Amino acid sequence: MKKTSKNNDFLNDVRSDLSPKVYEVVLNLVNEDREDLAKDVIKIDYLLDYTSRCLKAKDKREARESIERAKIRIDNILKEGFSIDYIVYLYEGIRKKVK
Repeated sequence: MKKTSKNNDFLNDVRSDLSPKVYEVVLNLVNEDREDLAKDVIKIDYLLDYTSRCLKAKDKREARESIERAKIRIDNILKEGFSIDYIVYLYEGIRKKVK
């Protein structure tokens, strides 16, 4: 049976906090029985959001550190063979702003 926010507590808890595209990535990972990687996607989403806030606050050092932590998590998911194109797209867009 396919897992959704209606029959899975984890998905129900995170659905309101994520954009629809990020939620779709999380949903796909949960349905592949990789809730551990889904949790990493949520952490990546937070790190990317945090990096953006650091850039707006002109805190370049903190932005660099958080984007590096996001990259490590992205690489771990890609190493497992899962497609997270949208997350990589978000990462690349924010990384270009970090100098």
